[in-house]
Amino acid sequence: MGPEMKLLDVVALTEDLSEHDLQRGQVGTIVEVLGPDAFTVEFVDNNGRTYATLSLRADQLMVLHHQSA
Repeated sequence: MGPEMKLLDVVALTEDLSEHDLQRGQVGTIVEVLGPDAFTVEFVDNNGRTYATLSLRADQLMVLHHQSA
């Protein structure tokens, strides 16, 4: 299992969510921790406009890192 996910982590989808027009690899930010394995994730376009906000399970997400651990 990877690192524990927390508020404001940048994450990517690990699966397609066609019902929400989202694809594996799309990047969002955790904006609310709903439980140990559940999060609200906000997806924003390059202009800063939110195009999706979803409650997702930890197994649907992976934390992205911008520097070495």
